[in-house]
Amino acid sequence: MLASREFRAGFAWLDKFDLSFDAWLYHPQLPELADLARAFPDVTIILNHIGAPLGVGPYAGKRDEVYQIWRSGIALLAQCANIHVKLGGVGSLGSGYDWHERAIPLSSEELAAALKPYFEWCIEKFEPNRCLFESNFPVERQSNGYVTLWNAFKRLTQDYSAAERAALFHDTAARVYRISPEQRSK
Repeated sequence: MLASREFRAGFAWLDKFDLSFDAWLYHPQLPELADLARAFPDVTIILNHIGAPLGVGPYAGKRDEVYQIWRSGIALLAQCANIHVKLGGVGSLGSGYDWHERAIPLSSEELAAALKPYFEWCIEKFEPNRCLFESNFPVERQSNGYVTLWNAFKRLTQDYSAAERAALFHDTAARVYRISPEQRSK
């Protein structure tokens, strides 16, 4: 779809009106998004849910293989200066984790350990000024708690500088979505 002439004709309007584009797609589609970003370098693109590495259907039981494909896609996207990435969304059922079936809820320590290789790769490739945390609630409620998720984010960033943490938790989102104190009061 991202390569279709009709889609791109509509997408061009984002540049004309200085609008951004939130992309929610799955890990096999990451190269398609890179192609779109290269074709429209002046349009800010925000990749949702770290590019949704799948763990269900034909991807069930192939977490290591999916991770390698996903890593390649993320590295490709990071070359496009107009792409930013939302760190979150891994608690959806499509990720293939069994967190929703557990009798004892997932702890923030466990969640941070599961997210760490994904989030650290994104932060390494995009740097904090192009990454922003997202909660993806209420969808993730089935897998983990809201406080658990944000505590996992805090655990993951405990060794980051104050400026890096500010970028991940606030500054990148405020800049990318053009949220200023003046805009919030309107």
